[in-house]
Amino acid sequence: MEFGQKLRSLRVLKNLTQEELGERTDLTKGYISQLENNQSSPTVETLSDILTVLGVTLAEFFSDRHPAQQVLFKIQDQVKYDDPDLGYHLSWLVTESNEHEMEPVLLTIDPGGSFKSFEPSPSESFIYVLKGMVTLSWGDQEETARMHESLYFPATQPHQLSNPFSKPVTLLLVATESYL
Repeated sequence: MEFGQKLRSLRVLKNLTQEELGERTDLTKGYISQLENNQSSPTVETLSDILTVLGVTLAEFFSDRHPAQQVLFKIQDQVKYDDPDLGYHLSWLVTESNEHEMEPVLLTIDPGGSFKSFEPSPSESFIYVLKGMVTLSWGDQEETARMHESLYFPATQPHQLSNPFSKPVTLLLVATESYL
């Protein structure tokens, strides 16, 4: 892979625009574009600054070895979090999922509990109820989903999941960023 193409791939992987990368490195969007199109060559110091923002070392960037892509995530790989105050239990199903386009989690909300509230964002959310019932407050709207039902919505309004029922609810939640 050519230098510029490799640089562009890393930038896109980190979900940064040329302008955002330029701002974080005190470089212009035009210069980043020139680098990605192999029209210019950076100094070692400039390249080091760019790669620091992109989260890789010079050695990793120039290495021909590609790290193996993890495909299987075992139960011991899951990261768990409990919030006794709000009454929910969360398991991140994929390690470093915040580095990917989708973030799948397994969420259990205790009776009378709720998941943290979220402000509007460009992400989208998909929820599949595995057991029990859950209520989604989304802006001025409220929807209740039962076992084997789904919720799918753009996160463009404040939203929160709650369990006003007498039994726990377990659901698969997948949030993703929208790249409009």
